[in-house]
Amino acid sequence: MNNQREVYGRTLVELGKSNSRIVVLEADLGKSTMSCYFEKAFPKRYFEMGIAEQNMTSFGAGLSLTGKIVFLNTFAVFASGRAFDQIRQGIAIGRLNVKIVGSSAGLSDFGDGATHQSVEDLAIMRAIPNMTVLAPMDADETKAMTEWAAAYDGPVYLRLNRNDMPDYFPAGKKFEVGQPQLVREGRDAVVFANGLMVSRAMAAADALAARGVSLRVVNVSSLKPLDEAAVRQLALGMRAIVTAEEHNIIGGVGDAVNHCLRGSGIALEMIGMTDVFGQSAHSYEELLNYYGLTSKNIVEKVAKLLSK
Repeated sequence: MNNQREVYGRTLVELGKSNSRIVVLEADLGKSTMSCYFEKAFPKRYFEMGIAEQNMTSFGAGLSLTGKIVFLNTFAVFASGRAFDQIRQGIAIGRLNVKIVGSSAGLSDFGDGATHQSVEDLAIMRAIPNMTVLAPMDADETKAMTEWAAAYDGPVYLRLNRNDMPDYFPAGKKFEVGQPQLVREGRDAVVFANGLMVSRAMAAADALAARGVSLRVVNVSSLKPLDEAAVRQLALGMRAIVTAEEHNIIGGVGDAVNHCLRGSGIALEMIGMTDVFGQSAHSYEELLNYYGLTSKNIVEKVAKLLSK
C-alpha cells in the first residue's frame, strides 16, 4: 500500500533536480497535494498562489510561454471546475505545456462532502480538446505518469487519490499513453477500471475464481487518448463486460469504453456514481460502500451478465 500524493510530490523533486525548467504552482494546499516537497527543495521555482485557482492557472500559462514546464496543484474539484475557463482559453486552445494535477479526487476527501469531492472532473477534462487525461491505479503508476507528463510537450490532467492504495503497476515500467493495461488475465468476463477501482476489480476476480469464473482485469488509466483497437482486443471473446470507476458514469471510464466497443454486441454494465454528488462520511470505506464502489458489486454485476 502506497500513497499517490506522497509519491507524486517526491517524484516532482527528483524531476526538478535534473530539469531546471520545471516550476510548481500551488493553491494553498501544498501540505495536502505534497507539492510542499518541491517548495522545500526549490523555493525559487515554487509559487504559492493562495486560494485563487483562476489566477494560478493564468499565471501558469504565462510561465509556460517563457519555456517553463508548469505543474499546477490543487484539489481535483477546484482544478477542473473553478478554473475551467482559464484552462480552456489560456492553456488548451494554445496547447501550452502545463500539467494540471487534481489531488484528493473522487470521494477520497470523505470528510468534506460534495463541495470537495470531484465526481465529474474526468468528464470535464475529457471534453476539452488537446487535453491528455490520466488517472493512475496506484503510486508506482503515478510516478511513471508524472515522469511522462514532464517529458510531454502539451497540456495534461493528472487525477490523484487522497488515500493509500494497493500496488499493481510494475516498478520501473514506463507509462505508455493511450494504452489500456492488462493487470490480470481471464477468459469469461472483463472489468475495465481505473484508480482505486482496479484494486476492487482484483478482489472481485479472486472472489469469482472461487466460483469457477475467470475475470480479466484491465486498467484504463489513460482515458484520453485511448486506443480503441486495444480496448476491443481486450474485450474479444468475453461473455460480459463491466466498467468500474470512482466517478460519474457519465463521461468517465464507462463512457470511454462503451464508445470503443460500440457495435460489439457484448453485454456491458457500468459501476460508478450514478449521476449523483457525494456527501460527508466518517470514513472513505463508508462512502465507497454506500455508492456501490465495491468488489462485491463487481462480482454481482459480472454474475448477472453471465447468467443471461
